[in-house]
Amino acid sequence: MSDCSPMPTPLPLQLDKVPHQDEPFSNPTYFRSLAGKLQYLTLTRPDIQFAVNFVCQKMHSPTVSDFILLKRILRYIKGTITMGINFSKKTDCTIRVYSDSDWAGCKETHRSTGGFYTFLGSNIISLSSKKQPTISKNLTEAEYRTMLKAVSEITWLSSLLKEI
Repeated sequence: MSDCSPMPTPLPLQLDKVPHQDEPFSNPTYFRSLAGKLQYLTLTRPDIQFAVNFVCQKMHSPTVSDFILLKRILRYIKGTITMGINFSKKTDCTIRVYSDSDWAGCKETHRSTGGFYTFLGSNIISLSSKKQPTISKNLTEAEYRTMLKAVSEITWLSSLLKEI
């Protein structure tokens, strides 16, 4: 894919319109290998974390549609190769967290996916994106569950920074 054309976003806006959704992918081992490598890349590229998480949920029985999405992530990376996590020495020590979740985003289980980014000043120091273990009754409950995880992360980081 070194000669592919770059994409502006890691996933399309309408995921249900990607072709070949019912056709199984012929080489699931290759799919899992590539998805695993992208998971490792999310350590320094948080902008692809949601997309990689979404594709990795299909690892057990990938379709051609899932492989198309995997290739789209690679095309996005091709266009944003210079992006990554930068740490600045001249920043304050304020801890901030931003969280968000969808509501019943998984069409099969109706579970929500929530995530958060934690910053120390302008430096990102932790991030998470996970499907919630239970079904939320409404958006407020889904947001609350994600916010609870984010508060837990801030509490742990605060105690770690105090120890240091």
